Amino acid sequence: MAYQQPALPYADNALEPHISANTIGFHYGKHHATYVKNYNGLVEGTPYDAMSLEEVIVQTASDASKVGVFNNGAQAWNHSFYWNCLTPNGGGAPSGEIAAKIVKDFGSVDKFKEELKNAAATQFGSGWAWLVLDGGKLKVTKTGNAQNPMTSGQTPLLCIDVWEHAYYLDYQNRRPDHVAAVIENLINWDFVNSNYAAAK
Repeated sequence: MAYQQPALPYADNALEPHISANTIGFHYGKHHATYVKNYNGLVEGTPYDAMSLEEVIVQTASDASKVGVFNNGAQAWNHSFYWNCLTPNGGGAPSGEIAAKIVKDFGSVDKFKEELKNAAATQFGSGWAWLVLDGGKLKVTKTGNAQNPMTSGQTPLLCIDVWEHAYYLDYQNRRPDHVAAVIENLINWDFVNSNYAAAK
């Protein structure tokens, strides 16, 4: 059964001025759509076609012969997750249950934001910055290319895309400015809280 690219949870221009409709058009409409199309083509007629995307990602992560399946499947998942991490008029201070957990595990909200910004800014080349739950504790981590923390037994709660296609049309080489704009204005704390509640 083919994996369907989920609809964007907002209009193309809803994240402006921080992420433009032009960027969303290319990022969601071209890059994400291509990962989904490629993944479906690679798994069609194979046992993977009947598995959930998460199962396929975990099973193929360390299999060099399945690198195409993993890369396209993980990127399809990462992007579907990423769009839900963003919301118009989001960002700022966390709310709900996750807020207390962030203070407990990082010491302060500012320390958490500093770690997340640093992970996103220092990920060499393409990749992702994540907030994950690992053994009951929140951690900030980063992954290269299509890698996903779930292959290491961690539960993703939030991610920021730092592939150039996520920000270059709006910010050119100023990745830290893009990351700061996302953290301060676009993080969907309701989504983070729902992920945390499901993972506890």
